[in-house]
Amino acid sequence: MNIIATVDKNWGIGKGGNSLVLIPNEKKLFREETLGKVLVMGRKTFEKLNGGQALYGRTNIVFTRDESFKAKNTVKVKNMEECFGYFKEKGIPEEDIFVIGGKSIYEMFLPHCKYAHITAIDFSYEADEFIENLDLLEDWDLKLETEEETYFNLAYNFKLYQNTRK
Repeated sequence: MNIIATVDKNWGIGKGGNSLVLIPNEKKLFREETLGKVLVMGRKTFEKLNGGQALYGRTNIVFTRDESFKAKNTVKVKNMEECFGYFKEKGIPEEDIFVIGGKSIYEMFLPHCKYAHITAIDFSYEADEFIENLDLLEDWDLKLETEEETYFNLAYNFKLYQNTRK
């Protein structure tokens, strides 16, 4: 399984339920990495991501306890057991699963993921949502890091981490 996230210098991922920044190259990479794959997300992330519409060309799994939640082309799950049951039932390979947020979903899945695809922004935002700093976790190793790119005056790069326990 994979985590895919955009983080600032403090591993912030959002503020007030919104992303910190939108970078066109990051969106392009996200599309390329996840097309034809399975996306796992929380309800709030789903509702913010694409105006409450499933992302085309992907299986959209949405965690929610809201019994009234209904959205076209999504799979609704209430817990990890139900989610992993779906993976098993459908025979979904682990490498085809991408966890895309929010914070509580990242926390639940982090120990189960083998890779983390991180867009690292060289800026500190006033975030109120954070994920674990993989640089500080001994089970996670930085395997790949691209050259720095810029979007207007914002510097960022892409990093690939691997969970050494997986």
